Amino acid sequence: MPKGIFYFATHRFLWPLFRARLIPIVLLSAFIYTILFFFTYLPQVAFLAIFQGASAWVNGAFLVLGEGAALVAALFEAFFVDETLVDIFDAVLFEKGYEELVNKSRVIYPDGDSPVKRLGKPTKKAEYSPFSIRQIIEFIIFLPLNFIPVAGTPIFLILTGYRAGPFHHWRYFQLLDFSKKERKAYIRSRQLQYTCFGTVALILQLVPMFSMLFLMTTAAGSALWAAELEDKKKAAFERSQRPEPEYHDQTV
Repeated sequence: MPKGIFYFATHRFLWPLFRARLIPIVLLSAFIYTILFFFTYLPQVAFLAIFQGASAWVNGAFLVLGEGAALVAALFEAFFVDETLVDIFDAVLFEKGYEELVNKSRVIYPDGDSPVKRLGKPTKKAEYSPFSIRQIIEFIIFLPLNFIPVAGTPIFLILTGYRAGPFHHWRYFQLLDFSKKERKAYIRSRQLQYTCFGTVALILQLVPMFSMLFLMTTAAGSALWAAELEDKKKAAFERSQRPEPEYHDQTV
């Protein structure tokens, strides 16, 4: 995840994608978090205090931040930013040398002066992460875990990350033309990695005002991870093509 933040910060061709969404991101996030903290923070702290005592102030903040993150993501990601996340993911893969993979599902312009400007319209359905009612419902169901003293919030973050992690590679699965069965097997073989990725992504999205910025850096990070996986596949293929060394019997 830090790789995605660093990559986004140091590759200027991605910045216009964020600037184009900056004002609506700030306004929407500020409105939602202000309303939630003004009207729901103290009542939820009072309720949590029955079970948790002084720690209710901290867990109450996580609870409100989680509710805010769910609302912002549901509204913004579903209606405004998914196309931008696809562009970020594809541009990073393109910059890493996987133009052929990206070209499977979108037009590539040969004369663009940056990876972003060389991306044309998708020729197939393109989603960074599909809008999932089930994921939102599970997020809401898991929120009461924050009522559990000390361990509740970490459990909530890990369970949510377990579900959310694989969604950050949905675009990668599209580019690989995975079937549902192939996708499930691929996720199962890397479930711990996806859980860690999803958990860290969720924590970053709980940061007020910066949640959507971190959603974009997460897209860059997931593309870097996909590029690393492709590098490993390429290296494994090249090793398999090398001729086996010949061994000569030196015994007399």
